[in-house]
Amino acid sequence: MSNFNAVDFDAPLTLVISTQGSFRLSACNKAAAGEGLSIGQLVTDARALCPGLQVLEATPEADARALRQLAAWATRYTPWVAPATGVNGIDGIFLDITGCAHLFGSEKELLTDLLRRLKEFDIAARACVTGTLGASWALARYGKGSSVLNRDAEAQALAPLPISALRLSDQTAEGLLQVGLKRIGDLAAVARAPLASRFGPEALMRLDQALGKASEPVMPQILEAPLRVRNAFVDPLVQTDAMVLAIEKLCAEMEVLLLERGRGARALKLTLFRVDGETATLEVGTARGTTDAAHLARLLAERLDQLSSDLDIGFGYDAAILDIPRTDALAASQVDLSADQKPFSGDLSSFMDRAGNRFGWARVQHVYPVQSHIPERAVMAQAAHVGPPSLDWAEEASRPAALLPCAEPIEVLAEVPEGPPKTFRWRKVAYRVSRAEGPERIAPEWWRAESASNGVGARTRDYFRVEDDGGRRFWIYREGLYGREATTPRWYMHGFLD
Repeated sequence: MSNFNAVDFDAPLTLVISTQGSFRLSACNKAAAGEGLSIGQLVTDARALCPGLQVLEATPEADARALRQLAAWATRYTPWVAPATGVNGIDGIFLDITGCAHLFGSEKELLTDLLRRLKEFDIAARACVTGTLGASWALARYGKGSSVLNRDAEAQALAPLPISALRLSDQTAEGLLQVGLKRIGDLAAVARAPLASRFGPEALMRLDQALGKASEPVMPQILEAPLRVRNAFVDPLVQTDAMVLAIEKLCAEMEVLLLERGRGARALKLTLFRVDGETATLEVGTARGTTDAAHLARLLAERLDQLSSDLDIGFGYDAAILDIPRTDALAASQVDLSADQKPFSGDLSSFMDRAGNRFGWARVQHVYPVQSHIPERAVMAQAAHVGPPSLDWAEEASRPAALLPCAEPIEVLAEVPEGPPKTFRWRKVAYRVSRAEGPERIAPEWWRAESASNGVGARTRDYFRVEDDGGRRFWIYREGLYGREATTPRWYMHGFLD
């Protein structure tokens, strides 16, 4: 059974908003409601009833922004959290606590902890745990205080509530009131076909959602991560060293989950929850999927050290959640010789992870093979954390490890047109060839559009591996000698051999 927790907040003051040139109340606190004021009432009428009324300009955008921030804080209870949208816009928070309540003891204890913390934030709130979003929304706003209801008791609890508790539009609610349907129980007792033909599908849809006959899932503003571990602290953490120890514990728990699933972490997100409701987030990535808890903890600790000057610890952090939003399947790999047989992680991978998170992944790159015979197209540089493609390096004999950024023209003297060079001049320096191997012929990629239009790689190349009398080895090529493309041969320097 899905359980939902809807939280309703009382405004601290009576607020007003301008509507079509007239000022009307958009929210009332308990004191104002006790004086007989109501939402939608003209401010002039409200002042007549309550001369000492305190009036402020309404800021619905700021209210919605604050609720979204509070929804982010509420992810300490469940990842499925979203701002609740009612008739008047965002006016609460939905939490799907299915499978999460046992972490706090029970649904009632979770609700008690939630309301206690909101009270500490000076937020007056009411909440209700039911099996549907609609029932939670209605009972949190129109019920008798906060409660936890079983599925069997929801229909009975909803029956005496006003029809407006179903989140109906003003037009539909007014039409139902005109025909005497004032309560949810009255609406549930009416034949469905005449009701739908007269008022449309909205009333029946909202009724079915509240009673659990129609689905209404929570759409979280933060997508759930595949793996998550959580830790609540007895005393708030106020020192960086204590936070590092907490990070190490979370990573150790995450390592167990990763190994059980045969997955390696590629991205980590640590959320710290401050006692006053603020949150702080640390995100790091890895170049390869890894389960090494010590390595993951070190990455997060270094990120924490980088952001320590920007983190306002305040009265401390009382909870932390570690999410792994991205994982990779772990391939067979060498293991160390310790008893736990953990996968062996080389120093290069650890270095790339630390450098990438410290300096930015755009500055830490790997070179990967691409399926192409043209040398400058046969490799691709990309950020190391993106991961290698499935293509493996081919066994190319005597190919240089690095090429010039662009092949550079050289002047060549050859004994015969088809043979290797005897001497060549490159960058105003003359070289005498003592040994040469080749040619290795590479034809153009005729299927590429630029090849058909005489672009890069559009001519046949004959590559030679040459060594000068000083022992320096070069990789040069000749193009424009054979077939219909035959022209005066042109020679180019393309790379250097070890």
